[in-house]
Amino acid sequence: MIVALFEPEIPQNTGNIARLCAATGVKLLLVGRLGFSLSNKYLKRAGMDYWDYVDWEWIKSINEFFENFKQKEYDYRFISKFGNSYFTEIEEDFERDTILIFGNESYGLQEWIREKYKDYLYRIPMIEGMRSLNLSNSVAIVVYHLLAKKGFDGLC
Repeated sequence: MIVALFEPEIPQNTGNIARLCAATGVKLLLVGRLGFSLSNKYLKRAGMDYWDYVDWEWIKSINEFFENFKQKEYDYRFISKFGNSYFTEIEEDFERDTILIFGNESYGLQEWIREKYKDYLYRIPMIEGMRSLNLSNSVAIVVYHLLAKKGFDGLC
């Protein structure tokens, strides 16, 4: 499993997600323009000393992501409030790695991405009128749900 953050803006969220990825063995991709420096003290503080244990990569643009991680090789699952299916309906393709793709804190996934990949959009249910959940909470909810479906294989 891989978590991809498209243009994350808040270093504390990214640091928390990095810590989650370190603790679960999930690869982290930071994609596109970042709203912070990778040397940012808040990023490091939130990730604490877990950064050394994270398998992570920074991909400079969203287009580069789609070039390097082609859909025919990876199983895309976009998490968005615009999804028609719930995240609990995500099925893993055991032939390919699943990439859980999250938008940024301000506007989520870009509209062209939501339209092009509308059949791969999943939502986390909330009461009507709520704009969104915190990004790091959303990642944790979906990652742990999929890990539970696998029986927490490799975790103790």
